[in-house]
Amino acid sequence: MKNVLWFVMDIDGTLTDGTLEYSSDGVDRKRFHAADGLGIVMARACGFRIAAISGRTSPSAHKRLTDLKVDRIFEGIGDKALVLRVLLNDEGLAPDQVAYIGDDINDLPAFDVAGVRFAVGDASEILKRKADHVTVRNGGRGAVREAIESILSAQGRLDEAVEAYLSASRVGPRQ
Repeated sequence: MKNVLWFVMDIDGTLTDGTLEYSSDGVDRKRFHAADGLGIVMARACGFRIAAISGRTSPSAHKRLTDLKVDRIFEGIGDKALVLRVLLNDEGLAPDQVAYIGDDINDLPAFDVAGVRFAVGDASEILKRKADHVTVRNGGRGAVREAIESILSAQGRLDEAVEAYLSASRVGPRQ
């Protein structure tokens, strides 16, 4: 975890609790946990780059990711491993510089590419067996934040991240 520069996450079941909710006019709605957003902001404050890869396309997820200033957003993706390999190539990254967090078997191919693999606490047992780390928290309930904090802790940068967040929040609005 000491070399991680990019944090890449699945959305449904990881950044959200996996519930797919639609209004009567077919518009999707998702719930996000504020702790995950704060973790993303802390990681960005320490220079981490953030990406999201989802098999689905969701205006509400896209809005949240944009609000959090996520660097790269990939939606409607069937092959997450291919996208992750392209990201590594485009950014000149080694696998150990990328952490990936997911919740289900559609994340297994991305696990084969990323150097550090997290499964959320309520992930499928198949994914948990392939993960380097399993969060205590469930998807959409702070698991992303937990993973980010464990990376920052392993790098000895958690206090720096907290201070960077607090300094930035004194200047502008929080996420």
